[in-house]
Amino acid sequence: MVSKLPQHVKMVEVGPRDGLQNEKQEISVATRVALIDKLSDAGLPVIEAGSFVSPKWVPQMAASEDVLAGIARKAGITYSALTPNLKGYERAVAAKADEVAVFGAASEAFTQKNINCTIAESLERFRPLVEQAQSDGIPVRGYVSCVLGCPYEGDIDPVKVADVSAALLEMGCYEISLGDTIGVGTPEAAKRMIEQVAARVPLEKLAVHFHDTYGQALANIYAALQMGVAVVDSAVAGLGGCPYAKGASGNVASEDVLYLLNGLGIETGVDLQLLADAGNFISHELGRDSNSRVARALAG
Repeated sequence: MVSKLPQHVKMVEVGPRDGLQNEKQEISVATRVALIDKLSDAGLPVIEAGSFVSPKWVPQMAASEDVLAGIARKAGITYSALTPNLKGYERAVAAKADEVAVFGAASEAFTQKNINCTIAESLERFRPLVEQAQSDGIPVRGYVSCVLGCPYEGDIDPVKVADVSAALLEMGCYEISLGDTIGVGTPEAAKRMIEQVAARVPLEKLAVHFHDTYGQALANIYAALQMGVAVVDSAVAGLGGCPYAKGASGNVASEDVLYLLNGLGIETGVDLQLLADAGNFISHELGRDSNSRVARALAG
């Protein structure tokens, strides 16, 4: 497989959605808007701005319409939203989301716990959404969670990850984000998984999404870069977790990812100090310190 690092990496900022959805405290629309605007100023090319799911299940993502209406959009930045079904998709399009995402998993048990159906059924639910999005000219991104482990099943066979990824690609998703939802992966396991998936899905259509539960996220990202992956998901200040994955401590911090990429001489177009400022802002709003080691180091 590839061992030459990519010259440019697309950073996908998931903090305003994946990062905030698991918070216990209420987060105002104004705070969410201010965070996204600061992330835009930092130069992040893709920002997950919200989620059009039932507020009964994910109350922190209520009023995503108001968030998308309130942000100061910048040219060249994609503002995306998670959409679990056609109704959510229609709401996202009405709110002028540039891109939508659907969310599958490589674990049957996790899929049952998360959305109460089988993997096959979950994929079929997405089909009318993707077809409508293609008709409307809206790009669809596919997430695959539990690619390296599941809180209910344990280790996941990389072939299952490849099967789900290939199904999403065939359905019409332009990019597949491979998520280590509970953060149990290590670099060699990540490489084996990516190797299996890349046999079915072109490398340039793959992204990685590592949680840092066991402190392995940056090592796993470096391994993925060595494999030729050039799209990395992360959350400013290391926000997040997963409400359906016990023990998932949070996403890898965007600031830490950017510091790594800068050190490798990889271009991103993102300003580290402005990114750290955005992370410090939301951490202050949440009443706690940033989970980013780089942000803490920069603050002295």
